[in-house]
Amino acid sequence: MLERYHDTISESVLFAGLDQQAILAMLKCLNPRVRSYKRNDYIFISGDSFTSVGIILEGLAGVLSEKPNGDRVVINTLKKSEVFGEMVAFSPLNQWPNTVQALKSCKILLIPKIRIIGECPKLCPWHRSLVENFLKLLSQKALMLNRKVEYLSIKGIRAKVSTYLYEQYRHHQFESIVLNLNRNELADFLSVSRPSMSREICKMRDEGIIDFHLNRFKIKDSQALKSMAEL
Repeated sequence: MLERYHDTISESVLFAGLDQQAILAMLKCLNPRVRSYKRNDYIFISGDSFTSVGIILEGLAGVLSEKPNGDRVVINTLKKSEVFGEMVAFSPLNQWPNTVQALKSCKILLIPKIRIIGECPKLCPWHRSLVENFLKLLSQKALMLNRKVEYLSIKGIRAKVSTYLYEQYRHHQFESIVLNLNRNELADFLSVSRPSMSREICKMRDEGIIDFHLNRFKIKDSQALKSMAEL
């Protein structure tokens, strides 16, 4: 059954740099299991025992944060080949800190935690690569969280949007840029409401500073954008 999902698994950052033969050998060593969930099913509930890291094989899942009044808010969406649970695997926590729910019908590859952080019983030559990829993923997440905290200190939605877009423009060195985040994810990253952010983006378009379609943005006036950014 796992061979059916080989392409999806190979796209996961956990298996970056490994060829098909190595991945198949690793999957035998890791002893993962595939679980199916219907839309709105809970994959894990906050407080559940943490035993496995997950990879989305099909569908869409959401990481939920629970508010004191009982409401649940999606703080992250998980698409095909994306990993979840990695922030807990190497920590002393033994419980899921957040709830994970299927937003669409899902198939999940669950890799036992002990198979990742423990010593490989078969002395698998590719296990080191898996751990290195795992640590790279943790590092990337930590850097993103650190940058997100920095955005909290920026006052005003326009300043936050301008800073983010100008950073992307400066990084890619092209007037036309495609964001890795959709509109909901961008609003969450900037810690603003999506409707308010969308209104500000439309105002910036009307002022001739940017243009956009979905997650593709064109920087029309980079100097104006830079002047509004907090760098």
